Amino acid sequence: MNSIVPASLDYTDKDFAALRLRLQALVRSVYPTWTDFNVANFGDILLELYAFVGDVLTFYQDSQAREARLVTATQRKNVINLAKMLGYAPQGVQAAQTSESLTLKAPPTGSVTIPRGTTILTADITSPVTFQLLADAVFAPALNPPTVSVLVENSASATDTFDSSGLPDQAVVLSATPYLDGSAAITAADGTYLQVDNFLASGPADRHFLVVVDQNDRATVRFGNAINGHVPSGSIAVVYKTGGGSVGNVDPGTINRLQGTFTDNLGNPVTVSATNAAKAQGGLDRQTIAQIQTLAPVSLSANTRTVSRPDFEINAKRVAGVARALMTTSNEDPAVAENSGILYIVPVGGGTASGTLLTSVLTMVTVTYPSTLTFRVTVLTAAYLAIDVFVRVYKAQRFLGAQVGLNLRTALASYFAILQPDGTANPNVDFGANYVDDNGNPSPAFSLAPLFATLEGVAGVRKLGGLPSDFLLNQQHRDVAILPRQFPVLGVVTILDGDTGGAI
Repeated sequence: MNSIVPASLDYTDKDFAALRLRLQALVRSVYPTWTDFNVANFGDILLELYAFVGDVLTFYQDSQAREARLVTATQRKNVINLAKMLGYAPQGVQAAQTSESLTLKAPPTGSVTIPRGTTILTADITSPVTFQLLADAVFAPALNPPTVSVLVENSASATDTFDSSGLPDQAVVLSATPYLDGSAAITAADGTYLQVDNFLASGPADRHFLVVVDQNDRATVRFGNAINGHVPSGSIAVVYKTGGGSVGNVDPGTINRLQGTFTDNLGNPVTVSATNAAKAQGGLDRQTIAQIQTLAPVSLSANTRTVSRPDFEINAKRVAGVARALMTTSNEDPAVAENSGILYIVPVGGGTASGTLLTSVLTMVTVTYPSTLTFRVTVLTAAYLAIDVFVRVYKAQRFLGAQVGLNLRTALASYFAILQPDGTANPNVDFGANYVDDNGNPSPAFSLAPLFATLEGVAGVRKLGGLPSDFLLNQQHRDVAILPRQFPVLGVVTILDGDTGGAI
């Protein structure tokens, strides 16, 4: 008996149209007289119903298969859960901080206290960024000049209270979002609780809790089960912070709208002005799906200690705010002493890493994931190599010079970006030690040809100048040599109009 199923079946055709055609072919093989499939009869309705159901079922089947693997998952909830199976906790939002100067209009008669938690907004009226004081600002009587400095943070404090059920494995969902990692402080009737990563090392009497953050940056607090971790009793208070993100990295002089009215301790009203002399720094958005998919698997390579060169680089990038890292020893740089190494880091956004970030990285690779005791580690900001670009360009018709110049500068900024829009490393730029040729051999040079090809494809560019002197990197028409510890960044950009000779 001949099969009614075609010998060659494409199992990737699973949408409504493809299933409908396959069902029609099957019907024709059984009922040759059924030829009109465009009539609204009951048979055609049933056929299209089965095609529709098949379309929906195969969609969910494909979705389940895709979401079950870390590298193909697209839903943040699934990516987080798969990363946890590898022991990797994705980084949440981080809050920017800076020093704020508060000034009274006149020296106070009595002492003045601006309490911790007071809100200060940026100057933007439509969408201000909110900061809060992290400590009391206290003006002593007759202080002259009447100015004090206090640390402010792009966050808001929140408190949730609830009563313990007395049952093991209690969990409570915090009400405010987005939760700032590590900000929870919990006090119950039986004492203060300490946050841990898991309950594996917690005993029955250990007052521990852990925090699980979901795809919406909402935190759930979990307690122990009386075997691993103590079960809290009575009323429980959770104090935590929300806010953060890169939006908090505001410019100097912008945090100046102090909220509230204030008096001295004698009841006299006082006028307070506020400003930040320095840029707010440290604000980071949560890790993207692409970042988690990249960092979670490699975290297994440096599980508990920091020993090899990749270990140092992987563990350095566990620190929030580190975009790229390079470990150099005497093998990569003869100037480095034996039994020691220099760990270079590029912070998110580039530039000079703060002292706090450098210290955090050092702690990560020597304490949290300890290196060998006899090995000395120094953490420094990357040694940047500025790449100056000179290009002579001929415009396409109907394009203005200013627009072509803007397009080229945008393309250059994207080419030299430290991270791609999805948060993963930009392959166009890297430390000199990581540049290799087509055969995998070390080739420490920033290549001219790929950059030239990129700029040729920019909107509004008819062509780039054909002479060697028309396209220069650091005043030379050739690849730029780069030391192993150096990281290339965009320097001075000069663009000349090939038709007029003027700068654009």
